[in-house]
Amino acid sequence: MTHPSLIVHGGAWFIPPDLRTAYIAGCREAAREGWAVLQAGASALDAVEAAVRVLEDDPTFDAGRGSYFNQAGAVEMDAIIMDGRALNLGAVAAVQRVRHPISLARRILMRADLNFVVGRGAEALAQEVGLPLCDPAELLGKHDTGGWAPPLPADTVGAVALDARGDLAVATSTGGTPDKWPGRVGDSPLVGCGAYADNHSGAASATGSGEMLMRIVPSKMACDLLAAGTPAMAAARAVIRYLHARVGGYGGLILLDREGHVGLAHNTPNMSYAYITPEGEIVAGAEVSET
Repeated sequence: MTHPSLIVHGGAWFIPPDLRTAYIAGCREAAREGWAVLQAGASALDAVEAAVRVLEDDPTFDAGRGSYFNQAGAVEMDAIIMDGRALNLGAVAAVQRVRHPISLARRILMRADLNFVVGRGAEALAQEVGLPLCDPAELLGKHDTGGWAPPLPADTVGAVALDARGDLAVATSTGGTPDKWPGRVGDSPLVGCGAYADNHSGAASATGSGEMLMRIVPSKMACDLLAAGTPAMAAARAVIRYLHARVGGYGGLILLDREGHVGLAHNTPNMSYAYITPEGEIVAGAEVSET
């Protein structure tokens, strides 16, 4: 039996000092919830969905209730969830009235006829599968970008888990960049970019400047490095170095390998995160040392 493992992130950008406590606490709570699901014997898919739902409910983060407004003054959210067993996935983009986009993505994953649904079609599917639509006012939205300017804040959230059966899963959710063009979709819901999971290698969730991240397919790159024998932490750092060297991008990455070893890296001033040690303790912070 495999020892379960779990890691979450709350985005990679400049986190103002007065907000760092809230970001760390939110990641810690998400990790605690996901870990409780794993400890109860549930699947990695269940764990990452549960962890990301916590982050979507927390207005601290740019996902769900804390999503940024676009140029039209509306919230448009994206999400993806992927199962490492058979590479099944579900994704949504530009959804406006779904309180938990990650749960809608999970329902899509369960279908054989769909992988990725957007906009009004995604909202109609939510109603069909019994996920109630919410009042847009419940998605509080944020106007102020605050702090670090190049690039804009990338406050995406994500979770990666390995369960006791040795199965990997990943989930990523976002409200997108502040003041974005209506209909803009970044890397987050794109398979291999915002997330990737494969039981044969590992699982990863990326965050950062979406237009740059999607050019290098970072989550799939990280899993390929793991498959080639690169240690988890080294793989995460290699992807982030390549992101900047190749396309001048900024962002962060979390991952787990097949044995549950943690990897995390970023080249932004901060990335909020939390993970569970083999002893069951939660380690959380807002920046990762290169040492």
